[in-house]
Amino acid sequence: MNFEGLQKKLDFNKSWPLNYMFKFIVPDIDGKVDKIVSMLPTYGKNSFKNSSNFKYVSITCVAWMNSAKDIIAVLEAVAVVDGVMIL
Repeated sequence: MNFEGLQKKLDFNKSWPLNYMFKFIVPDIDGKVDKIVSMLPTYGKNSFKNSSNFKYVSITCVAWMNSAKDIIAVLEAVAVVDGVMIL
């Protein structure tokens, strides 16, 4: 997955650090939710919501991030999880 466009938009922001919201949808199988949570900033505030059929979980993490590079690093790490949707 390519995050160059997002990197450019984030780099345009001159107000660092900033509060950034990560949002993902992931199948609720094989420990994928826990795997993604382990990749998120430990100081972030996480929330979860199950889909109506309990097959997917929406994960939201709001965290203070120091740079666009830090945000992209989290997104690149999460992107390798099979079946994850990055919003």
